[in-house]
Amino acid sequence: MSRRRVDSSGSLGPDDEVMPYSDDETDDELAESSEGEAEEPQGAPHPPVEARPSDIGWKVKANDRAYHHLPEFQKKVFLCIKKSRYSGNGIKTYKYNAFTFIPLNLYEQFKRVANLYFLALLILQIIPDISTLPWYTTLIPLVVVLGVTAIKDLADDLARHRMDKEINNRKCGVLLDGRFQQSKWMNIQVGDVVRLKKDDFIPADILLLSSSNPNSLCYVETAELDGETNLKFKLGLRVTDERLQEERQLAEFNALIECEEPNNRLDKFIGTMLWNRERYPLDLDNMLLRGCKIRNTETCHGIVIFAGADTKIMRNGGKTRFKRTKIDELMNYMVYTIFALLILISAGLAIGHSFWYEEIGSNAWYLYDGKNQDASYRGFLSFWGYIIVLNTMVPISLYVSVEVIRLGQSKFINWDLQMYFPEKDTPAKARTTTLNEQLGQIEYIFSDKTGTLTQNVMQFKKCTIAGRSYGDPTTTEGVALDRGKPVDWSWNRYADRKFQFMDNYLVAHVRSKKDKDAMEFFKLLSLCHTIMVEHKEGELVYQAASPDEGALVTAARNFGYVFLSRTQDTITVKEMEQEATYEMLALLDFNSDRKRMSIILKFPDGRIRLYCKGADTVIYERLAPNSRHKESTQTALDGFANETLRTLCLCYKDISVGEYEAWSRKHKDAQVTMVDRDAALDRVYEEIENNLMLIGATAIEDKLQDGVPETIAKLAKADIKIWVLTGDKKETAENIGYSCSLLTDDMQIHYGEDVNEKLRSRQATRRFEPQTFRHSKKKPVEPFFPEPGKNALIITGGWLNEILYEKKKKRRRLRLRRLGKRPPPSSPQDGQPMDDWEKEMRQIDFVDMACECEAVICCRVTPKQKGNVVSLVKKYKKAVTLSIGDGANDVNMIKTADIGVGISGQEGMQAVMSSDYAFAQFRYLQRLLLVHGRWSYIRMCKFLRYFFFKNFAFTLVHFWYSFFSGYSSQVAYENWFITLYNLCYSSLPVLLVGLLDQDVNDRLSLKFPKLYLPGQQGALFNYSNFFISLFHGIFVSLIIFFIPYGAFLQTMGQDGEAPSDYQSLAVVTASCLIFTVNLQISLDTSYWTFVNCFAVLGSIAIYFGITFDFHSAGIHVIFPSVFTFTGAASNALRQPYLWLTIILTVGISLLPVICIQFLHKTIWPSVGDKVQRNRKKYEMELEEGEKKKPSAFERGRRSRRSAYAFSHSRGYADLISSGRSIRRRPPARGGPQDSIREVPQREAENI
Repeated sequence: MSRRRVDSSGSLGPDDEVMPYSDDETDDELAESSEGEAEEPQGAPHPPVEARPSDIGWKVKANDRAYHHLPEFQKKVFLCIKKSRYSGNGIKTYKYNAFTFIPLNLYEQFKRVANLYFLALLILQIIPDISTLPWYTTLIPLVVVLGVTAIKDLADDLARHRMDKEINNRKCGVLLDGRFQQSKWMNIQVGDVVRLKKDDFIPADILLLSSSNPNSLCYVETAELDGETNLKFKLGLRVTDERLQEERQLAEFNALIECEEPNNRLDKFIGTMLWNRERYPLDLDNMLLRGCKIRNTETCHGIVIFAGADTKIMRNGGKTRFKRTKIDELMNYMVYTIFALLILISAGLAIGHSFWYEEIGSNAWYLYDGKNQDASYRGFLSFWGYIIVLNTMVPISLYVSVEVIRLGQSKFINWDLQMYFPEKDTPAKARTTTLNEQLGQIEYIFSDKTGTLTQNVMQFKKCTIAGRSYGDPTTTEGVALDRGKPVDWSWNRYADRKFQFMDNYLVAHVRSKKDKDAMEFFKLLSLCHTIMVEHKEGELVYQAASPDEGALVTAARNFGYVFLSRTQDTITVKEMEQEATYEMLALLDFNSDRKRMSIILKFPDGRIRLYCKGADTVIYERLAPNSRHKESTQTALDGFANETLRTLCLCYKDISVGEYEAWSRKHKDAQVTMVDRDAALDRVYEEIENNLMLIGATAIEDKLQDGVPETIAKLAKADIKIWVLTGDKKETAENIGYSCSLLTDDMQIHYGEDVNEKLRSRQATRRFEPQTFRHSKKKPVEPFFPEPGKNALIITGGWLNEILYEKKKKRRRLRLRRLGKRPPPSSPQDGQPMDDWEKEMRQIDFVDMACECEAVICCRVTPKQKGNVVSLVKKYKKAVTLSIGDGANDVNMIKTADIGVGISGQEGMQAVMSSDYAFAQFRYLQRLLLVHGRWSYIRMCKFLRYFFFKNFAFTLVHFWYSFFSGYSSQVAYENWFITLYNLCYSSLPVLLVGLLDQDVNDRLSLKFPKLYLPGQQGALFNYSNFFISLFHGIFVSLIIFFIPYGAFLQTMGQDGEAPSDYQSLAVVTASCLIFTVNLQISLDTSYWTFVNCFAVLGSIAIYFGITFDFHSAGIHVIFPSVFTFTGAASNALRQPYLWLTIILTVGISLLPVICIQFLHKTIWPSVGDKVQRNRKKYEMELEEGEKKKPSAFERGRRSRRSAYAFSHSRGYADLISSGRSIRRRPPARGGPQDSIREVPQREAENI
């Protein structure tokens, strides 16, 4: 699909191929772009501005540490305390140190409402007048809770300390006292000259001075920044390359570098170097960024410009946010609700006590306690007494249990062998223990592309030559096979053994040398490229600007057309064992607008020929009228697009000597023009790239990670929406969207200009609405896409800025500030937001529109934009979000999302260090969410519902008892029972349910993704569930108190005595409660194991064992004031009618629950109930399905889609044509005037 990008007003919109500026651009950049260019389209590329010394605030002096501590470079930290504005190179991601751990951790823990509440209770219990329970009943659980949480936090922070220490203690050579010494990274300072060796990580943002390669060329791998493994090249300045090779020369280096302030722009750097009264321009090509790795360069030297927190990789990290689950937030609100309930009940009972004392208590002589207190004061004391007695409605053990369950669930993720990647020995890792249940509530996933969905490995799969397609499995005779065997490359000593190709006929055909078209096809692939070659131990090693080019040249190499070497103006290839050298007359490099590259060669026999490869959309426009095979190649291209392969058309043109010489003169003129050189070169290229003859087309597979389409399809069935946020170009991102089944043929795709137009019309409609209606928070009812069918959104970073009004206000404010004016009110016609409300509504509209789509792909977006998109969805949809990525450019969105997932096992670990969960392959995401996430959510919800129930049932018995105890805040149980109820008697069974329960097994969880929906809806734990637990607790407490109370009323035991005393009632009530709550959890358990059974029976046994011990005469003799229920249990529980009372009470308590569960599962079964009912049938189906051979993934598509295979950054053409990578370093050093030559200008490479 090739469509012009035009917005509604007719002006050109943002350039889809350009990465938009981030918000960290400096005021000077904005001033340059806005001055006299108010109408400039948003997102359009800006020519680099030469930095002026007066505009620049960052100064670095080489080999002079004292310079950076001068007063002019100091900044105020606190009051009169100042420190250098230049950061040290040590990084710090930990939260605590030895001194701050206890105070900071306690401060953080007491920010939790419940902990403060228990601390207040403890203080109340120390006051004798109102204490109704011993102080230790609160102190012991509080200390345990704080201790367990502190230990967990300490373990997490120690892991961060270890990670920081490992990075900060890495070594590299630093020039100190005139010689290179090994120094730790954390000791490196701005202005230091460092020496790096092959395979070293770069410790800071460094200006490259010289390297062991010719002309200070240095190759770097940026996997940790952007997940890409293809090498990028960096260049030192000519002057530093020639003068700064020796240690002595580097020690004498005293240049002053003036450059931009630290910022997060990975794609831009502007500065100047002042050395020996000469000023030299600096750009991104001269910079080695922290996080990259030195490759194919033995040694290089550089000067540190930005260190530590000032480096671009750290600036892109975003703010570390404290993440909490939805359930955590809900629990806080429920604690407030319970606290309000507690105040109301206590107040009511206190009023009751005042009236009771007025009417009865003061008139009964036997109740006189020797205190002359009036009824109101007694009521006041009773209020605080009941606050203490009823405090177990918010049990402190709840928080300990939640932490234990989360820790256990994290361990299960770590131990899951089905998420272990053996190839790189990488297990899954839960790097946090506080977010597990949130994994069961994800609604939106934001994914990076390169290295996350794809392997960033390109493979030459198919081709079409002279109208015939090749690549399917065949024999050497051309007979098609269902399952062929790979080609044997043993005949070719230069072949790359990893290269697999199934079409044996094409290899035999090329080797026969009978088909001139096939020979020309592979000759073109071996000649028309910008690849650099190295000879290592007899092997050829290709360095490609993009993996696509590498795949094509490797294919030509295996077919017998081997690229051997190049100089500035020649290319040498071996064509079927015959070596040939071609003179390179011109190299017309690829860029995003041209979408093609060409090379003009002079053959050994004197012929001049142009070879060209590019996207079909641009090649077909330039074909000669008599070019053959157009239709058949077009049909093949459609077929390749169906299979989501990336295609390039190959063609050639013979040029006469006269035509070439005339064109060459124009080309030289364009090369030296000072105004808009790139456009002038493009116009000259157009003149020669016409009347081309088509040879064929290549088809490359951008290899997806295993299981990506299936994972996306399964997550989509679970109603999880997946958005891809990538820095790649639009065509690549769209093509991958089809490859991984995110985009399908029946989707209507909407691009930036369509979206902008729809949002503008919605905005215009809103502006004409009445003022009162406009500012109401009502969202428009009508959808953006009223037509039936699926929709998808593909939008670039430039359009994203345009749509969301990013940076327009900043540019406008700077212009007006320079003119000294206040901003005038916007008119509805200027395309600007009239106020913040309108900007917010525009953002809401965009999010609503995107959420109506089945798929959203944002391409050419900056790291900051990735984070902004995630925060928009969080803010306006209140949805639970997950971000997954593998590079430093994904860190911002990983930190912004509710859950951050890093792909580990790659070169880059920056994303993993910032993530909450890490694993090696994207396909493990379905298991993390649909199995571990769902189980964690179900377990936590079941645990909380039950925990609230059992504590309401336990605590509200005091409430019913108060009606018979004069509201005197006397407890209904023994003190030790109250202390141990949540600790020993009822905690283990519910803890095991929270750790082990599962409604269906992992295989059925993956087979039925719809089981995930209740988590997204928050259906298993919300306020209605909370109130159901409350009323259930009220009902059970009512039964537990009043049935034993009735049984004790006017009864007589076997021995003729009536055991109707307070202590016997307390024992029977407690026994009924223990049986009821333990059998209730048995009814709620879906997955029974021996451990669950043991826990339920063991809890009941522990209760009776401890009760009989604590009620024995022996312990009473030792501690008479602490253990006062002497003989109560043995006396009460030997009465058969009391056992009958216990059985009756437990039966009546459980019978309604059994009936409701039966009716619910029979009449209104959930998806989970239906799957459980037919579990055996489904498991058999799964086993049978595993025995069958899985069918190949196929997808048909009739419409054309251009998916050309090129990198989204420029190739090595400038480097090759300048000869800098090839020429040897001159042995003699000239003087300053001889050696300083002008550095050729070239476009900054896009990392």
